[in-house]
Amino acid sequence: MTRDVHVFLDESAMVAAGRGNALVSRLIHRAHAESGWFLYATVCALVEADRARPGTAEHIAALPGITIVDLDLSAALSVARATTWADAHTLYAAQPSPDRPDGAVIATTRPQTWKEQPVRVLDVSP
Repeated sequence: MTRDVHVFLDESAMVAAGRGNALVSRLIHRAHAESGWFLYATVCALVEADRARPGTAEHIAALPGITIVDLDLSAALSVARATTWADAHTLYAAQPSPDRPDGAVIATTRPQTWKEQPVRVLDVSP
């Protein structure tokens, strides 16, 4: 029995997707075409990605294999204490939950950002 794979794109990975990053493209394809692969984007990271590269939010939101994770009250309370909402929302959402008991992996082109955080990281740098 194989385990489901849950991956969150941070804003750097979303921007990389818009620039044709092959690794992020493979993640998007797998989430759309293969059962057991789940890809997520938090709304706060989506906003930051769009600020860095206009049009990214619409592009990511239009992809059928990506689930957009809203900023609910408990996430907002956690994010409010952080200096960067995008990273804080992604970190919060990637933590273990009833839907993802083992948590999730964060796909990023900035692995150093997550070095001291309690998450698994997938470096998608070109």
